[in-house]
Amino acid sequence: MVSRNGFTRRDMAGLAAGLIGAPSLAFAAPDYKKFAGTKLEANLIKGPRGELLQKYEKEFTALTGIEIGSEVIPEQQQRQKMAIEFASGKPNFDVAHLSYHVQKRLMEKGKWLAPVSGYMKNPALAEPENNEGDYSAAGLTYAKDGQQMLSLPWSVDYFMVYWNKDLFQKKGIAYPTNFDEMMKAAEALTDPANGVYGFVGRGLRNANLPLYMSFLLGYGGDALDAKGNLTTDSPEAIEAAKYYQRILTKCAPPGVAGFNWMECQSVFLQGKAAMWLDGVGWAPAGEDPTRSRVVGKIGYSPVPKGPVAAASATFGDGIGIAAASPNKEAAFLYCQWAVNKTMGGRLLQIGGGVPFRKSVLEDPQVQAGVKMPKEWLDCVVACSKISKLGLPVVAPVAEFRDIIGAALTATLSGADPATELKKATDQYRPILERSEKG
Repeated sequence: MVSRNGFTRRDMAGLAAGLIGAPSLAFAAPDYKKFAGTKLEANLIKGPRGELLQKYEKEFTALTGIEIGSEVIPEQQQRQKMAIEFASGKPNFDVAHLSYHVQKRLMEKGKWLAPVSGYMKNPALAEPENNEGDYSAAGLTYAKDGQQMLSLPWSVDYFMVYWNKDLFQKKGIAYPTNFDEMMKAAEALTDPANGVYGFVGRGLRNANLPLYMSFLLGYGGDALDAKGNLTTDSPEAIEAAKYYQRILTKCAPPGVAGFNWMECQSVFLQGKAAMWLDGVGWAPAGEDPTRSRVVGKIGYSPVPKGPVAAASATFGDGIGIAAASPNKEAAFLYCQWAVNKTMGGRLLQIGGGVPFRKSVLEDPQVQAGVKMPKEWLDCVVACSKISKLGLPVVAPVAEFRDIIGAALTATLSGADPATELKKATDQYRPILERSEKG
């Protein structure tokens, strides 16, 4: 979520205090009431971002007179539903919440979305600060197809390390600065007799790719080379898989091969894991005393440096207009509202995500209202400086996650990383080549 909506200084003072009330209707150039009476349908992903939009959608209606019907759907089901409806040519929604790291190429190839570049240049629709220069480079990479923007970048998710300061202190161990130190710390902090483990991370097939990519980027590798060739069986890929195998088999709880982020979070919040590597957006639960036993004990730090690079695997979502929508201009106003400064500030303040827009992140008033510990915000800023895309930008990304993810999960049962990655790469390569020819 992201930049400005023409709110007053008084509104922004409320934002800084974390006490955001209803927005002022003293907006700037756009004629927000032009489409009053229009009804829009929004297809949103269940989680901090989608739920935030749904929570405040009455403010958008008060501002514009546009009614919103929103559906918040669990991530996997939402992606499937959206793809099916887009493919039908008659989606029952005007606005779509997009997972860029999974859907960028699908959006472009399927021509799912109405370009927003023209709307952003229209003073009757666009707020002055809603321009390309206010979005980060990663956000523009995700949202643009060539020179035109197909959507508005909303929230970036950096992968970072949550760590239990209490457990580290009791063992006299400092937070690691590189992969070797992280492995040693994880092994030293693993105490199965007392139900404590040095590390927890995603082992479940498909879900495990972001964790693995965090290691691969540190080894200086990536899923594709500069020419687009698959490199998931490269020496760097194999070394990253060995690291993944070792830290999850020697330092993680039993059953980790079936863990997605929810299971990892649960273990960490119970104080049973010293480190958890995952996205920045899962932080609020750790500071909630009704859900966490480690409130006030959590450290937030960038992923330690790998043998070659310091990198934060980066993912993101956006919001766009269905190409088949009969209400495209009204839908643009909704998308613009979703990424404005007030909504972006709210998202950042609750720790539910990090806006792609610079004006939100750099605003002292917004920063002052962040409810998460300052260490979390410092970590966000540090991760932004070492961010790299966490998945290849390809159409068959679901197959990539399934096939390579299955190979990684197999290593947790003792399979050889090099053998598994070679088989998986050979299986996936023709799928990728066919998709690029299609």
